[in-house]
Amino acid sequence: MNPGEKDLARCIGLLRPIDADTLYDVAIVGAGPAGLAAAVYAASEGLSTIVLDCRAFGGQAGASSRIENYLGFPTGITGMALMARAYNQAQKFGVEMVIPDEAKLLSAAADNTGARYLLDVGDGETVRTRSVVIASGARYRRLEVANLSQFEGTSVHYWASPIEGRLCAGQEVALVGAGNSAGQAAVYLASHARKVALLARGGSLDASMSRYLVERIQAQPNIEVLTETEIEALEGEEGNLATVRWRNRVSGEVTTRPISHLFLFIGADPNTDWLAQCNVALDAKGFIRTGSELGPEHGLMETSRSGVFAIGDVRCGSVKRVAAAVGEGAQVVAALHAYLARDSSAAVTPQSMIPKSGDRFSEKDHASTKR
Repeated sequence: MNPGEKDLARCIGLLRPIDADTLYDVAIVGAGPAGLAAAVYAASEGLSTIVLDCRAFGGQAGASSRIENYLGFPTGITGMALMARAYNQAQKFGVEMVIPDEAKLLSAAADNTGARYLLDVGDGETVRTRSVVIASGARYRRLEVANLSQFEGTSVHYWASPIEGRLCAGQEVALVGAGNSAGQAAVYLASHARKVALLARGGSLDASMSRYLVERIQAQPNIEVLTETEIEALEGEEGNLATVRWRNRVSGEVTTRPISHLFLFIGADPNTDWLAQCNVALDAKGFIRTGSELGPEHGLMETSRSGVFAIGDVRCGSVKRVAAAVGEGAQVVAALHAYLARDSSAAVTPQSMIPKSGDRFSEKDHASTKR
């Protein structure tokens, strides 16, 4: 059996075993912009901090080919460069990074050593902590095409980095999406590919994309915008994509083109499956409910569990922008200090973690998905 990412990381010394005797002030699940910001501010203010992420630091922001509207970078910066700076900054302040390692279960601690919560990461390892910040973000949505998995990892991409730019140099590529991430990727790929076919299900890009990106796309002669369009089929052999077929939803016209690389930027779903048995209240779409919408007794960004907070894209009602995620990461540290000072001797009983009916709530609207 092939080793997993966690096994490989341990073999080359990137991942050390978690010390079961260490008690952290805060455990942060997720190393995207929200999680890294929370780590930087928490550690710089004296809180012992550990960060877990199942894949890599950076989150969805790290996959952005270029962010041009982030404060302080007038010429823009790649998402990975921005997140690498945040990662290094967190390490400078002594944050313990456990990557790749996946939080599988959150439960209440039953000991009397000061731990309030336990994070099970598998393989018999557990993180003991006084508080938890959930910044687990969202997972990329997959296209509903039967054989999509056949081409993932070789011809289907969920980000556009210089590596993908070189792979598709001089070729025609297809990109599905209508948000800012899709626009940033389309502009970037247009500088490498011969042609970029940008497919959007809606009738216009303006409703979901920042104006400056719409104008950039309009100014690129090798970007073809196809609205009211969705992919019908992918064809290829041995994991290599050869053709893509799409259909206009209004006219019914079907188009097939020889395309070897397909980029998907069709949004994401909250990464909260691991909270299913933890009695953390979610809305109907799986986002974590926080603060006053739960009741006046809940603090800012605090979930239905005392001492457990949620920030960034995973939080219900959050603004889906990098700057907003960073702001929430900074903001939650004040709430952490207040909780730790107020609740230093309070116990969380394991019984309180038993899921109850009614912990999932409906919400009609979510904040804009612009980034």
